[in-house]
Amino acid sequence: MRSSIIVPFLAGLLVVTSSIQAQNHPVQRSSSKAKTTNSAAQLPEFSLSRAEVEAHIRFLASDELQGRKVGEPGNWIAARYIAEQFRQLGLKPAGTIANKPDYLQPIDLERVKAASSATMLVGKDTLHLGKELVVMAGGPTNLSGEVVYVGYGLTDGEDGYKGRDVKGRILVAQGGSPDAKSPREIFSASAAKRKLAGEKGAAALIELYSESIPWGFVNQYFNREQLAIPTNGETAAPVAHLWVNNANNKYKQLKEAGQTITLQTSGRLRTSALSANVAGIIEGTDPKLKDEYVVLSAHFDHIGVGKASGTPYQPSDSIFNGTRDNAMGTAAILEAAKTLSLQRPKRSVLVLALTGEEAGTLGSRFYAEHPLVPLKQTIFDLNTDGAGYNDTTIVSVIGLERTGAKNEIETAAKAFGLGVFAEPAPEQGLFDRSDNVHFAAKGIPAPTFSAGFKAFDEAIGKYYHQAIDNPESLDFGYTLRYCQAYAYAARLIANRATRPQWSAGDKYEAAGKALYGQ
Repeated sequence: MRSSIIVPFLAGLLVVTSSIQAQNHPVQRSSSKAKTTNSAAQLPEFSLSRAEVEAHIRFLASDELQGRKVGEPGNWIAARYIAEQFRQLGLKPAGTIANKPDYLQPIDLERVKAASSATMLVGKDTLHLGKELVVMAGGPTNLSGEVVYVGYGLTDGEDGYKGRDVKGRILVAQGGSPDAKSPREIFSASAAKRKLAGEKGAAALIELYSESIPWGFVNQYFNREQLAIPTNGETAAPVAHLWVNNANNKYKQLKEAGQTITLQTSGRLRTSALSANVAGIIEGTDPKLKDEYVVLSAHFDHIGVGKASGTPYQPSDSIFNGTRDNAMGTAAILEAAKTLSLQRPKRSVLVLALTGEEAGTLGSRFYAEHPLVPLKQTIFDLNTDGAGYNDTTIVSVIGLERTGAKNEIETAAKAFGLGVFAEPAPEQGLFDRSDNVHFAAKGIPAPTFSAGFKAFDEAIGKYYHQAIDNPESLDFGYTLRYCQAYAYAARLIANRATRPQWSAGDKYEAAGKALYGQ
C-alpha cells in the first residue's frame, strides 16, 4: 500500500485509542465560562475535550485523505474511520451488508463523463457544446427530424404527451416546471422528464432552459465529470438529453410544429461508482419515546484534488481538505454520538454521516428514499454543515424560525457562551442547498446548524471550497464550543415532551402533515 494510505489509518488508530483512554480517565473540562445549572453541567457534553475534537478534524481533513471525493479511496477511508468510531462508542449498526448488520449503507452511484462533442442545427443556426448546449445524459446520437413540443414534459395531460405517439421522435420541453424554483427542484424536474421521455420511447429530449441558475454555472457544471444516482426504470443507455440556452426566448421556434433539427452528440459515458453513508443508532431510554428518532446528520465528503475538484487551485497546494466543509460538522456528530451514548436521551438517535453532498446531496437523497429507520418515526433532523465562519461568538442556524426547536437550540448555544443567528445570507437560498432539504421534502423538520456567519463575505470566500481550508487555519477553541452546543441541542430536542412542528404556512408543512398523519 502507498504510504499516503497507511498514514491515515495509523492516525485514525491513535484517535480511537485516545478516545478509549479518555473514557477511562477524567476528561478535560471545557473552558467555557457560561453559567449553567449544576445538573446540566454534569452532562457529558460539558466535559468534551478540545484535543479529541481537534484529532477528528485533523484526521478527516488531512492531506492523506485527498479531499474525500466520492468514489475515491480517501472518501472510503473517512467512511471507515467514522464507522469504527461508532463501533467503539457502542452504537448499533443501522445498515446491512450481505444481510448482516453494518454501519455502512452502500449506494450504487454512476460516474458520468462529460460529453466531448455536441452540435445542433436549428434553421440556419448551429448550436455548440460549451456555448449554447449542455449534454445532460445519453449515449452517442446522430439524428435528424421534426420535433414534438410536449410542454413541460412531465405529464400525460393536455400540455404534455396526451394523444401523442412519440416513439422514436425528438421531443422539445420547456425547462424547469411551474413550481421549480431552487436548483434541486429544477434538476429533479429535469430527471423526471428524461425518465418519462425514455419510457415513451423518444429518441431525444431537448429542454429550453431559461431558469434562475445562470447559464454560465450550468455550462461549467455539466461539462465536467459528475456522479449521479441512476434513475429508477432508466435503461443502461438513457435517452439523449440536452439543455439549450433559451435566454430571451431565442429558440422559441423549437416549439412550433414542423420544425426540423439535426442533432449530433458523443453522449456521456457512464461507469459504476460505489459509495456509502455511515449510520449508527443510540437507543432511547423512554419506553414510549424510544420508538421516535432524532437524526443527527453531516456530510463527510469534499471535492477532492486538482482539476477533478472543478475549482481553481495553485500547483503548490492542490488538495481541497474541506476542514470547515465539512470535517468540522463530521466531528460535531461524532462528539454528539459520544455524549449521547454515555448518557442516553429519551428518544432514539440516528447518527448519520452522509456521502455525496458536494456531488449534489446524493447521500441524503438516497437515504430519504431508502431510510434505515421509518420516516414516520423520524421527528427531526439536526443537520450540520457550513462554508465556514466569520463570527466566533455565534452559531448560525438555517431554518431556525421554521422548524420548531428554536428554544432548545438557543438554550444549548447559550450554555457555551454562544448566540444564535437565524437565516444567514437569505439571498443564497441555503435551506434548499444542503442535505437537510431531502428530509424536509419528506416532511421532517430539518434545520442546518452552521458555524457562525451572517453573510458570504471575504472571510467566508477565503476558505469556502479553497485549498487553503486546512486544519491549521481553524480556531479549535471555537470548534469545541460549536461541537458542545450541537451535542447539547441534540439532547434537548431528543428529550422534548412534544415533537417539533413546522411553522404554520411553511412550504414543507403540508409534507409534514402528510407524513405524520396530522
